[in-house]
Amino acid sequence: MAHDKTLEAVIDAIDVNAAVPVEEPMRQYYYIKKCRQIVEEKKASLGRKLTAAVITFGCQMNARDSEKLTGILELIGYEVTGNENADFVIYNTCTVRENANTRVYGRLGQLKKIKSTRREMMIAMCGCMMQEPEVVEKIRTSYRHVDLIFGTHNIFKFAELLYSRFKSRSMIIDIWKDTNQIVEDLPVDRKYSFKTGINIMFGCNNFCSYCIVPYVRGRERSRAPEDIVREIKKVVSEGVVEVMLLGQNVNSYGKNLENPITFAALLKEIEKIEGLRRIRFMTSHPKDLSDELIEVMRTSKKICRHLHLPLQSGSTRILNEMNRHYTKEDYLELVRKIKTACPDISLTTDIIVGFPGETEEDFLETLDVVEKVRFDSAYTFIYSKRTGTKAAAMENQVPEAVVKERFDRLLNLVQTISAEVTMRDTGKVMEVLVEEQNDHDASLVSGRLSNNLIVHFPGSTDLIGKIVSVSLDECKGFYYMGHMV
Repeated sequence: MAHDKTLEAVIDAIDVNAAVPVEEPMRQYYYIKKCRQIVEEKKASLGRKLTAAVITFGCQMNARDSEKLTGILELIGYEVTGNENADFVIYNTCTVRENANTRVYGRLGQLKKIKSTRREMMIAMCGCMMQEPEVVEKIRTSYRHVDLIFGTHNIFKFAELLYSRFKSRSMIIDIWKDTNQIVEDLPVDRKYSFKTGINIMFGCNNFCSYCIVPYVRGRERSRAPEDIVREIKKVVSEGVVEVMLLGQNVNSYGKNLENPITFAALLKEIEKIEGLRRIRFMTSHPKDLSDELIEVMRTSKKICRHLHLPLQSGSTRILNEMNRHYTKEDYLELVRKIKTACPDISLTTDIIVGFPGETEEDFLETLDVVEKVRFDSAYTFIYSKRTGTKAAAMENQVPEAVVKERFDRLLNLVQTISAEVTMRDTGKVMEVLVEEQNDHDASLVSGRLSNNLIVHFPGSTDLIGKIVSVSLDECKGFYYMGHMV
């Protein structure tokens, strides 16, 4: 993807023989240019291009971080590929579930064989998994073929760390326990030209008892509203029509700023940006979802009719054990308010089955909420013990067979309701943002409704990135078949 010409000009103008700049992001631009010189030398000696692959595990926050890593790699002079047989492989890791860690170790083992035959190959590890001290120690001692390890807080330093690795020829480990630093104006290589994620905040202050995120992503820190608006205006000028505002809990945005501002007030400012057609956001914590935000959603012409509102459990007792700070009744009342204000809203959720101590009665409370709310869809999870969390040490972990049986019952109910709810727009004409050519049939294109449902319809690839009106002819459960009108 084409890079920001202004940024390229700034980097080209840097004198690498001068003192290293102290201020960010100029310091990183300096190291990008230093790394570029080394990469050019390597290309000349090998007589070919150098390739890099950023492999992303985990959430949209990680995907957004990977776009930054890719942007930096391209400016340094690497050709970015999806192939793990590249000269430089970066694993951007997730640690929400224990099995994510196991997968990464398996991939690292495979890379060791490849690297043993290729002296120039480099491997970097970053992301949430690297914020766990025992993981870093395991890699340091058992996976000596890894070249560079950094975490979630200092991802902006990627070029500087890479330069250190080029110079030292030994494993570089740079992990920060926490930070209040936010570095703006880093290179980004967006996956799509017409939509993008925009970080509005980092970290989490909630400490749900099952969740490792606050320990690996650190305390909440919000970006200044003017920086967010400036970034969105810039991407809109480059053709973006839809933004996804990202944060571990967007509803608590702005509380820690010097001049506090609410998430609802930020949305009003973003709404004013000309050329921006759609605004999405995630994730929303029910305890912080304000009446002010509901009102902004009700009156907005741009906020998408989709809200992801994690429930986790329908049992007030379990919610208390989870440290969620709301009751079953609070959640149902919040849903009532949202549906009254926005009758066409699509509600999706997260639900955990088998949290320690969950009884059959607790589980039935969850089913009751699912029946009352009638979610468009739900991400259902079997409770996964995360070492380092409060819940991992709790007594009465639920037997696996019981959890599996409950999970199947929940999934069955969720899917039955979802099939009924998603049919409601059959026959209507609605706006679709066309995202890609259909994988299975080249005569079709696929896009998303405001409510996040996918629609497939006949069309050519020149529609990609455009918002078009489509008749929703037939609901197939989780998607529609339609035709353009």
